[in-house]
Amino acid sequence: MRFIKEKKVVNENYHPDIFSVLFSSCFYIGYIQKASGTFGSLFGILFFLIPGFQNIYILLPVILICFLTGVYTSGIMMKRFGDDPSEVVIDEVIGMWITVMIFLLFNTEVAALNFIQFSVLFLAFRFFDIVKVQPAKYFDRLDTAFGVMMDDVIAGIYAGAASVILLKLFNSIWSNV
Repeated sequence: MRFIKEKKVVNENYHPDIFSVLFSSCFYIGYIQKASGTFGSLFGILFFLIPGFQNIYILLPVILICFLTGVYTSGIMMKRFGDDPSEVVIDEVIGMWITVMIFLLFNTEVAALNFIQFSVLFLAFRFFDIVKVQPAKYFDRLDTAFGVMMDDVIAGIYAGAASVILLKLFNSIWSNV
């Protein structure tokens, strides 16, 4: 369990292309010295301010395209920064999107997410991203670009499911008070 990833350069002679840097670091958010994954997750939430982004039929293809692109660009970034570089935060963005998508799939009556829901979703994702419950831990240990992306996909699935249960439980308790 790593709360703060160490920033390192394993190959100073290798320079990733600008697209890989911008995409995988989410416009340099990954270069923030502390808690770049947390900032990447927050960046992922900002997309839900875009009208229509909460639509599953838009969200799912975007997740798939960004996942595949993230595997490619993460592999390029790993050549300079080593295994699971802290500069790569597209995995956190996608994990956050998956968390929200799972929540929306089980809460079709929700027209737009509110601050409390986003807060629970964010905290749940950060928890599962840090704790790495299996099979997320397996993917994290692969030390491949696919593994970099997949451990956050798994964390997003767990966080989405946990948030559905937690918020439904909270709503049932709150409505009985």
